[in-house]
Amino acid sequence: MTEQNAAAPSGASTASTARRTSRRRSTLLFLRDVVVIIVAALVISFLIKTFLIRSFYIPSESMRDTLQVDDRIIVNQLSPELVAIERGDIVVFRDPGSWLPPRPEVVQSPLEVAGDFVLSLIGLSASDSDEHLVKRVIGLPGDRVTCCNDLGQLSINGVPIDEPYVRLPDGTTAVSGRDFQEEIPEGMIWVMGDNRYDSSDSRFNGPVPLADVVGTAFVISWPLDRWQWLTGSPLTFDGVERVEVP
Repeated sequence: MTEQNAAAPSGASTASTARRTSRRRSTLLFLRDVVVIIVAALVISFLIKTFLIRSFYIPSESMRDTLQVDDRIIVNQLSPELVAIERGDIVVFRDPGSWLPPRPEVVQSPLEVAGDFVLSLIGLSASDSDEHLVKRVIGLPGDRVTCCNDLGQLSINGVPIDEPYVRLPDGTTAVSGRDFQEEIPEGMIWVMGDNRYDSSDSRFNGPVPLADVVGTAFVISWPLDRWQWLTGSPLTFDGVERVEVP
């Protein structure tokens, strides 16, 4: 009896230790799974951001009223390599040179830099939006873009177009404050802002190389009350024939 009673605490201690070890192992396995899920999510988000879609914010009023200052847009980065750019598309492109004024250096704390870096990896931050521009595609390679006719319209390959997205000053009917006639070279596009009288675009800086295009905007993602699809304006250009560049 004495030996049996003495042995009982030892068995209970062994069982308790086993339970603690099992719980510790379960906790470690759970933490491992959480880390694996987080890392996998970051990798997938990074790949999506690098090759498929990316977020940008709108820093200026040049695309009003279609896009407002501080809107966030999602850009399809498959354009133009895999998805052809069409007239009316809203595109984001790198500064081809001297389109943007010099930017003052912004001083950030180490925590802000780290947070922005992590968010940019997964496409939730767009710290380089100020290094890009967003405009609407008006002319494709080979097009002849002319403005303005007697009704104040812009013409593409001799076809006048009505542009419902254009913002004009009160009492103004001409869709451009300056007349121009341009033939778009191969590998280039002609872009203009919707806010025509407050946009520094191809009228002032010339056409944009397709190689500088990051992608085509397809949705306003933020703020939530501004959420909407961006479908371009295909009916606007419906009667314009595509010109084959030799």
